[in-house]
Amino acid sequence: MKQTFMDSLINDSLTNLQTIPKSDLHNHAGHGGTIQYIGEWANIQIQPPSKPFQSLHEMQKWFDEHIKCHCPGIHGYLKRIEASFVQAAGDHIEKLALSFGIDEIDSLGGMEHFSRIIDDLHRSFAPKTRFLPELALDRACNIDEVYGRMDELLAFRWFRSIDICGNEFAQPIACFKSIYRAANSAGLILKAHVGEFGAADDVREAVEGLELQEVHHGIAAARSPQIMRWLSDHNIQLNVCPTSNIMLGVAENYGRHPIRKLYDFGIPVTINTDDLLIFNQSVSQEYMNLYKSGSITAEELNEIRLTGLKE
Repeated sequence: MKQTFMDSLINDSLTNLQTIPKSDLHNHAGHGGTIQYIGEWANIQIQPPSKPFQSLHEMQKWFDEHIKCHCPGIHGYLKRIEASFVQAAGDHIEKLALSFGIDEIDSLGGMEHFSRIIDDLHRSFAPKTRFLPELALDRACNIDEVYGRMDELLAFRWFRSIDICGNEFAQPIACFKSIYRAANSAGLILKAHVGEFGAADDVREAVEGLELQEVHHGIAAARSPQIMRWLSDHNIQLNVCPTSNIMLGVAENYGRHPIRKLYDFGIPVTINTDDLLIFNQSVSQEYMNLYKSGSITAEELNEIRLTGLKE
């Protein structure tokens, strides 16, 4: 499998690369399909964004105006979840962590109904993919309100991990300690979006404060050798999304993406899509982009692939 993966990169064969087992551990469920799949369903041609976004707000505005408007309401939302599973199956994603927000759960009538519907979509469209549901909290959420619902959200033992996403500066990461203690007691893997727009110190603060095992993004750590050594020593995995970072202006290009430096410091890194419906790059394409940039060798990329597939 290693040689086949490497040969696919070297021979520029995206088709062969798509047959190799991979993981996608940083994927926002309603954004995880392709514009082609949604476009065919909605009978419209959707063009990907033509330039980087200036902010998360601008990115969301593009999504609302170019994607969500063609698949509105509950039916449209479920079609986008379906698209996420179809894409995972087509790209041979063996481990798929899809994140879901509380508002999405509420829109389908609560955890019992929500989990049953999503599980049905998983069985129908990606039965060979190991599905790892992730509870995603908005960084700007009402902490007391969310904490008060943790028993309800975790009672079904459906979620495998927890995350915080959105504006990194909305409120201090320490505000989430009570929620993360509850998640830890329930056996969830502890993750959080941090170090995408913030500083290197923010990454360590979040890992220490919430006892994180994984960080979504975390690329700001590349600015500090001390923080990188600390992450490496503590075996903290960073789930990196190269195209997302470029399209949001926190990385210049694939050749100069911080993943090179993070990998060199011995930090476990994985390669993921983030919001595929927006950034228009599959996991296989992300590997190919990094290889073509000359920044990471085929053998190193295979090591990164295997990191994502580890238990």
